[in-house]
Amino acid sequence: MSPAPLANRLLTRLQHYVVFADDERAAIETACAGPPLAVRQRRDLIREGDRPRGVNLIVDGWAFRYKTLEDGRRQIIAFHLPGDLCDVHGYILREMDHSVGALTPVRYVEIPRDQIEALAALGPRVNQALWWDALTGAAIQREWTVNLGQRDALERLSHLFCELIFRLRVVGMVDGARCEIPLTQTDLAEATGMTPVHVNRMVQELRSRNLIRWKGREFEALDLDGLCDVAMFNPAYLHLDHEGRHLDANG
Repeated sequence: MSPAPLANRLLTRLQHYVVFADDERAAIETACAGPPLAVRQRRDLIREGDRPRGVNLIVDGWAFRYKTLEDGRRQIIAFHLPGDLCDVHGYILREMDHSVGALTPVRYVEIPRDQIEALAALGPRVNQALWWDALTGAAIQREWTVNLGQRDALERLSHLFCELIFRLRVVGMVDGARCEIPLTQTDLAEATGMTPVHVNRMVQELRSRNLIRWKGREFEALDLDGLCDVAMFNPAYLHLDHEGRHLDANG
């Protein structure tokens, strides 16, 4: 699958919910066309306590949402992939209650509050697509809670890999079952509530079962169905089955 143009990955993803009319597509593309900002790897896009000015759209690279305890321990609570809006309604907050950092070098566009509100005012298709996007983010968060509370270590890691593959596939960043996953074992540990050593053991177990191949950033699910079985993965929570077909534009 060829990747979507960088600036259009949000549009590509939103159209999994509903098919837009030409003017709606043009308005979304215009909102995404602001000057791209760049942040270096392991630097923050926005920090806890900052006042949000708009909504950050990840154009290229991987970002993550996290909380840090006073003693320095960190919990990763979400990954943001190309085409993701970081907290689509977060601009209404007086200050951020979490931080968003760059896992890799990241390019992003800051969409001002008035542009997001103008998009929502275009009509029910765009407005509901933005809400579906926000609700999908909440559904992912619920699934991560289930991961931490109920799945064992192997299931937990397998589930995260499955989720990333399905999410990357939406924006054309998976070739067969191969993709880039630029995460360290420490990143995975902070996202799954394990130690890096335990993550390493689980990665080796998945390799020994011939379920995955992972070298550097290059990841391949050798048996995606088998990986999903280990994880008890059901992609329904990602809401990729054209939720808004009843609102589709005719052209």
